[in-house]
Amino acid sequence: MRCSPPHLPCTSLVVLFLSVATVCLAADPYVFFDWTVSYLTASPLGTRQQVIGINGQFPGPILNVTTNWNVVVNVKNNLDEPLLLTWNGIQHRKNSWQDGVLGTNCPIPSGWNWTYEFQVKDQIGSFFYFPSTNFQRAAGGYGGIIINNRDIIPVPFLLPDGDVTLFISDWFTKSHKKLRKDVESKIDFGAPDGILMNGFGPFPYSSELASGGFPYGTINVEPGRTYRFRVHNSGIATTLNFRIQNHNLLLVETEGSYTVQQNYTNMDIHVGQSFSFLVTMDQSGSNDYYIVASTRFTKSSSSPKATGVAILHYSSSQGPASGPLPDPPIESDTSFSMNQARSIRLNVSAGAARPNPQGSFKYGQITVTDVYVIVNSPPEKIDGRLRATLNGISYLPPSTPLKLAQQYNISGVYKLDFPKRPMNRHPKVDTSVMNGTYKGFMEIIFQNSDTTVKSYHLDGYAFFVVGMDFGLWTENSRSLYNKGDGVARSTTQVFPGAWTAILVYLDNAGMWNLRIDNLASWYLGQEVYLNVVNPEIDTSENSIPENTIYCGRLSPLQRDQSQRVNFSGSARSILATSRGILLALFAILISSLAR
Repeated sequence: MRCSPPHLPCTSLVVLFLSVATVCLAADPYVFFDWTVSYLTASPLGTRQQVIGINGQFPGPILNVTTNWNVVVNVKNNLDEPLLLTWNGIQHRKNSWQDGVLGTNCPIPSGWNWTYEFQVKDQIGSFFYFPSTNFQRAAGGYGGIIINNRDIIPVPFLLPDGDVTLFISDWFTKSHKKLRKDVESKIDFGAPDGILMNGFGPFPYSSELASGGFPYGTINVEPGRTYRFRVHNSGIATTLNFRIQNHNLLLVETEGSYTVQQNYTNMDIHVGQSFSFLVTMDQSGSNDYYIVASTRFTKSSSSPKATGVAILHYSSSQGPASGPLPDPPIESDTSFSMNQARSIRLNVSAGAARPNPQGSFKYGQITVTDVYVIVNSPPEKIDGRLRATLNGISYLPPSTPLKLAQQYNISGVYKLDFPKRPMNRHPKVDTSVMNGTYKGFMEIIFQNSDTTVKSYHLDGYAFFVVGMDFGLWTENSRSLYNKGDGVARSTTQVFPGAWTAILVYLDNAGMWNLRIDNLASWYLGQEVYLNVVNPEIDTSENSIPENTIYCGRLSPLQRDQSQRVNFSGSARSILATSRGILLALFAILISSLAR
């Protein structure tokens, strides 16, 4: 089985063309996707197990769209438990209804469908989606999101000859349900059983793997050409170091921001992070090369499966990859990883989704209006159950999503009292929410008092990573901040015994999830919501969707859904009103193909 740079067959191109053209009379195009999420049987590490796939694919299909397009995804849940998909890094401008987390949406019950509809407004870059509830990400269900520039916006590098989406992830042979129970019981799931690349186990680079017989991934390339590798760490717990034998990685973009272009021989990619590299096929091409992802800062594993290996196959290759795998950094060297992260800077002269340069927003000159110091602590027993806290509070998801409670003025669901600093009190379980000032400028310092690297992610925004260092953050730490070209992204790492500082402009009204992306931490309560309300009447903020699923205290409002597989709500009306245009365009296209 091989994994090559993606291409669309003619039929898929026709469907995509018609989907876009169907509503081309609108201000921005629409694209439509119909997905069925279900269990599949796979053996990525040689052991048959249940994984979560979409339309029979693991990983799932790639959403390949362009800035400002409207995306309509009808999701049918064929799992045996509720489901939500969240869109990591997609900002959902003034539309947190589509965010796909428990604070904004009731989960899609088993056997039901729900249609997401959102605009990728003023964004470009590399992102991914995944299931956000019930520990399901440990079983897969993830896929790539590519947002291309509009033609009028120049890209700060030559158009590559190919585009490759690559998922690297830690993997466990236990089911996600068993892992979930282990976490609740304080059973450490330890080092992963293996590392997958695009759902495949490792190439048999050692004699121990030679008898495995399981498939591995292959990326097919042409000598002398340059490819864009969009690499995502879609795992649940482990930092992974990514590298390609004898090839440099020219970093050009991360999570929607163009970066200063620098060559790296390897890159530490933390849980939930996404990077774009340009890789030029500048070797002789007489043989193949190893693509490697290996664990960082984890308990050692003697299994050769604990290193993910795929193959970079030149079309001119006459032999297999050979020699040792390219060397990783020193395993325990967090200083190397931190210095590497500090070296990633914003390309201030390049435009992104808009014509104005990324650096035109002078974040270092804006007065901060709110400061939060958020400390994550190791798991502990609270009221007899294992929980994990931020500032002494372990978040408890209410049965009624916060956004729905806010919409219907239901009191008692949550409290706007999340503390700005840790308080001298016993830890507790609560539904406490951060109160953000609309168009305020917030400084958040993440302090990691645990023993492992944590990835913090904020929905709805790209924030500026302005500083990180070991030890405790103090007011004097601001002297270390990068106030000119700190990279803007949505997921940042915080090393154990260290801090990371971010700045974020709160111009996106909504209820937004701030979480630790490491799945066990998130599941045990290390998340909070940031409430940002425009005090004036904002006609541009999206109203509650017509197809909203109701639950909790609003369950009586739930309408019976008679057609659970077809597009619903506004998506159905768009399709209905444009059927004639679609048929006409289809006839024109078929006629042109026949010539």
